[in-house]
Amino acid sequence: MSLTLLLRCNDIEETREFYETVLGFNVSETAGTLTAERSRAKLVFTQQDLWRSLPVCSGTIYFTVSDADSYFASLQDRVSVAWPAQDRPHGSREFGINDCNGYYLAFQQHVSFKP
Repeated sequence: MSLTLLLRCNDIEETREFYETVLGFNVSETAGTLTAERSRAKLVFTQQDLWRSLPVCSGTIYFTVSDADSYFASLQDRVSVAWPAQDRPHGSREFGINDCNGYYLAFQQHVSFKP
């Protein structure tokens, strides 16, 4: 099963630049929306006020990556870091950032911890 999120953005062009240039997602536009994809994950952005609300999400959007440390190293000086790369007790290495719309994005790598 795949998952696609439809999210409100502040500015389509700023969002395009962030996801395409900074995060390295594949980005395309269709019918007033912007789709950002990477490794079977898909986010669709619109500037339309479909929810009568500013861009807001009370959670964190997680992406699974093959090498969290390398991806973090390539991004850390270009993004707002919410938390640095770290091992988590549930078996992942992850880091978090804030995107250009204020959404929390986390990038995790599944790891096996040695006792």
